[in-house]
Amino acid sequence: MSSPSEIRIFPVSGMPEVKAGDDVARIITEAIRKQGWNIQEGDVAVVAQKIVSKAEGRIVSLAEVKPSVRASEWAATHQKDARLIEVVLREAASIVKMERGLIVTRTRHGFVCANSGVDCSNTSAGTATLLPEDPDASARTLRQRLGTEFGVNVAVIISDSFGRPWREGLTNVALGVAGISPLLDYRGVRDGSGNMLQMTVMARADELASAAELVMGKTEQIPVAVIRGLSGQSTSGSGRDLIRPADKDLFR
Repeated sequence: MSSPSEIRIFPVSGMPEVKAGDDVARIITEAIRKQGWNIQEGDVAVVAQKIVSKAEGRIVSLAEVKPSVRASEWAATHQKDARLIEVVLREAASIVKMERGLIVTRTRHGFVCANSGVDCSNTSAGTATLLPEDPDASARTLRQRLGTEFGVNVAVIISDSFGRPWREGLTNVALGVAGISPLLDYRGVRDGSGNMLQMTVMARADELASAAELVMGKTEQIPVAVIRGLSGQSTSGSGRDLIRPADKDLFR
């Protein structure tokens, strides 16, 4: 199983604020060309969920939200905005935990995350963004468009920042994946000591999303990065492959 000797990560800067209905692929293409470079064969474009959600119109005006009794009571107890809590509850397929002012849910996509992925950062005052309806479909669309624009085979990861139940801090993870296998399976491969690996499956798409965040950041307004130098990657799989089934999840 081959590994790259070196990878490089290029931030895509100079992108304008994305609005509902915008052509994200065109915006990314123009920004890259303005910087004087192009996407190459085998590159991986990591795209922040926020701009995909904005372009797809996944934006809620809190002024138009009428909180339920449950949302109002919980918000009052924990000094939260009842309208925002209502949006979080609406986006949840199920509630994992509501405790100490924190809400962890399972979304309709199957993601287990804080606040159903609902976010008020980097968006207009009085609004909140929701996760894309189908992150994998969004990734496939961007992959096709970027591949056409640059005339090469490119992979796309739609990323977002998630917390982890056993670690402090947030890290970027892959929500939608197209053109690259999200998992790297070492089972059946011998390690450097000759031992047969039996359990090792690396979350490759999550690793790439996290690496890209190092040049994207949360305050630099760089919502896209391109990773170059991966070798031997499969083009199959989707972000759904990264979702652990509930019966195997020891933290729920």
